This record gives sequence, structure tokens and C-alpha cells, in this order.
Amino acid sequence: MFETLSKGFRTARQSLSGQTELTEHNIDIALREVRVSLLEADVEYNVVARFLDRVKTKALGREVATHVKDKSGQRLRLKPAEHFVGICYEELEALMGPVDTSIKLSKPVGTIMMVGLQGTGKTTTTGKLAQFLIKKQLKPMLVAADIYRPAAVLQLKVLGDSLQIPVFADPALLPPQLCAQALIKAKEWQCNVVIFDTAGRLSIDDELMHELEEIKRLTKPDNVFLVVDAMVGQDAVRTAAEFNRRLDIDGFILTKLDGDARGGAALSIKEITSKPIKFLGMGEKLGNLEEFRPQGLASRILGMGDIVSLVQDFEEHVSEEKAEQDAKRMLKGQFTLQDFLDQLSLLKKMGPLQSLMEKMPGMSEMLPQGQGVNEREFTKLEAIVQSMTPGERAKPELIERQKNRRKRIAFGSGRKEAEVDALLKKFSMMRTLLQTVGKKPGLLGQLPGFKQLGQMANMSKDFGGLSGAMGNMPGSFLPPRTATNASFKSSKDKKDKRKREKTARKKNKKRK
Repeated sequence: MFETLSKGFRTARQSLSGQTELTEHNIDIALREVRVSLLEADVEYNVVARFLDRVKTKALGREVATHVKDKSGQRLRLKPAEHFVGICYEELEALMGPVDTSIKLSKPVGTIMMVGLQGTGKTTTTGKLAQFLIKKQLKPMLVAADIYRPAAVLQLKVLGDSLQIPVFADPALLPPQLCAQALIKAKEWQCNVVIFDTAGRLSIDDELMHELEEIKRLTKPDNVFLVVDAMVGQDAVRTAAEFNRRLDIDGFILTKLDGDARGGAALSIKEITSKPIKFLGMGEKLGNLEEFRPQGLASRILGMGDIVSLVQDFEEHVSEEKAEQDAKRMLKGQFTLQDFLDQLSLLKKMGPLQSLMEKMPGMSEMLPQGQGVNEREFTKLEAIVQSMTPGERAKPELIERQKNRRKRIAFGSGRKEAEVDALLKKFSMMRTLLQTVGKKPGLLGQLPGFKQLGQMANMSKDFGGLSGAMGNMPGSFLPPRTATNASFKSSKDKKDKRKREKTARKKNKKRK
């Protein structure tokens, strides 16, 4: 998503590695990489210049502490490169903040006006915002005020049906009168929020802007949100400035950030218009709308992930009670291919896998540069597991023992037998990872489910020891097993006994 932006900061950090202090010379070298990256990402030139000046001023004027204390009081050694990254983080956060994701809603009926150019994903974002409000225990109504784009009204009705909320449309009325009439209908239908999906154009023109101004005059919306395509770059900033001049918008919603967006709009738009970014569209599904957090976006740009957003994703899709039950089963060695399939389905529900990977600290640097996550590979894995019988999912060793099963599964999923074998190896690796996390959860221990793994690892004696619990897994999938002290001692005693017996037999032969 932010590969172009991240590349420059990553190169700058690498150029400072090995340096013992921050000087004007090595700071200029690092900032040169950042400048190129920002301009390539289509960040507005003046915004780039001001950002770099602030970073340089802070870097030169700040005393570099070689040791700091963390929250636990432990002393940590810091290098100049880490100080530089910290300054960049502070300035990126300031560039996109302060955050304001609030939505003002008057009573008895609050109003939100969605505006933007054609093709920015405005109608889909309208549906996403409606689902967000439903989660807040509100009852929204959608208004199909885009009567010009073919199938726009039908698209909004389909979204309304999927969310089970009413959609108001009347082909006999012009958009300004339609929106005014919608406010009356909202009271009749007992809806407390009305969202106007207005029309867009391929370019800004007076006709479009006059129509939007008339809708705003008649309905007096509580919020005017401009939907901006993050892939457009500097055009998005110019569009935002013009919409803000004519309509005095309340905030932005950036869309298509899960695609090939270079991210320049996210850094420029707040600085140019002084209006806050409210939400980020991170996928095609109605649930893929995130409240904007400048800290999280700055962290992702610098390749440090966004653990807060990741935890929120898990909490939204994972029941804590079910996570605890699953953790107990895994520690007892009852993790099956069906669980593996369920985990894949869960990841798909949480949004684009590329976005999830970027939220994991350090994960973006582990991926090859310029390459993302190929979600089709996960589809192949699903097809293979779904071609197995329930018994094979519960006991994968059956596939190992009987080659005809492997052949049947490969044929049923449309894959090769080698791919079936590869899946079994990945499953074994995943189980090994879970075993490791259970012992030392670390950062993953903060996530729902993994937290219980860490807690129960401390109580493994109740299960007869962790390695004993994992030993219930099918034999053909077990990694090299860590023996307990008792089992290791017993094994050593037996080995020594066999050695002594062998030596005694040799001596007896010589005597004879």
C-alpha cells in the first residue's frame, strides 16, 4: 500500500546505520532519500519541503541519548538511526493530525452528505459508513441522490438490502428536492440518520457544484464528507481544495488504500485544507472502513506496523470465549486441518491480507521488496482442505499412509499432488509456530487467543507438560520434540544401559 513511501524511510534508516552521531552531512544524505520517496508518492512539493525542514531542525537540535529506559525500567541502547526514525514518526503524525473521527448528529434526525468525483467509490463508501453507524446502535437511511450515473440507484438499493436498511429514491424528483423529501421520510420510517449519496462527475464543473450547494442549502447537513480516491495523487488534493472552497466540508474519507495507492494524498490533504481525515477505506467489503489514526498510518509508513488496529480487527471478529476454548484445544494437541481452514476464513473476514501483514510490526520488511501477499494462494489452500473428508481433516496421517487419498484430494481440488504435500508441510509449520507462541507469546500474546495461549502455557503442568500435550498430535506431523527433563533422563539411562550390555557381550566373546 505505502511501498513507495516506506522505501525512502527504510533507505534513510539504512544510510544512518553504523553512524555514531547525527551530523548535518549524514542527515542531509538520509533526507535526500526521504525527499525522493515523498515526491514519487505524489506528496505536494511544498508539503515535502516543510516536512523535511522540520525533521532536519529537530534532528540537529535534539540531544541524542545513547541510553533510555523503557516502561519496565530496563535500559535500552539507542542508535542515531533510531532517533532519526523517531523524529520522522513524530512529524508524520503531526502532518496528518490531530485526529478527529467524530460525527456530529443532530436530533431527532442526523444528516451526512457524501460528495466526491465519479469513480472514487462514493456509493460503496456510503454503504460502509451506514454499517459503521449500525454498529453504533443507530438506524440509518440511504438516499439515492445520484440519478445520473447508470445503475447508481440500483447499486445503493442492493447495499441497503444487504444491510437491511431502507433506501429512499424517487425518479420524479431532482436531487435537491429528493434530499429534502428524504428528511420527511426518515421520520416516517423512524430512522435517526440520513446519508445522502450525491452525484459525481469526471471533473469538477459548475453544474455539479451548484447542485451540491443547493442540496446543502435545503437540508443543512450536520456533516459533509468528501470521498477521495487515494490512487489519484495530486489531483485528489486539488479536488479537495475546490470542494472545500465551495462546500466547506467537514472531513475526508480516503478510499482504495488497499490497492496501489502511493499514499501522497494522505500526507498532503490535511496540510493543504486543514480539514481532518475521518476514515480510511481498506477493501471492498462493507466492513472495511477504519477510523483514521495518524499514529497507525505513520507507523505503517515507517514499516513498524500498527498493532492497535490489528488488535481491534481481532476483537471485532474473534469471540474471547471461543478463542480461549480454541487455545485449550491447541495446547492439548487437538489442532486439526479444519481449524487451519477456519483460521484462513477468519483472516479473509478481517480484510485484505496485504493490509493485515502491514499492520504486523516488522512483517513488511520480511516480504520481498515490491511484492505483496498473493491471496490466491490462500484460495488454493482452501480448495485442497475442502476436498478432504472430515476424517482426513481430523487425522491428516491418513493421507500420508494412503497415496490414493492424496490423488483423490488433488483431483477434487484441481491441484497437483505436490501441492497437497506442500499444504501438509505448511500445516505442520503452523502448528510448530503455535507451540512456540504458547511458550513465549511475546508481542503476539497481546492478541485475543494468543493471550490465552501464553496464560495456559504457564499452567501446562495441568495438561501433563506442554510437550506432552502437543504429543497427542498425529505422529507424522510432529516436529522434533523437546523432551521433558524426566523423559530425557530416562532415555539417557536406557542408552547407557544398552551400551554397558553391548560392552559386556564383547568381553564375554573374547573370554570364550
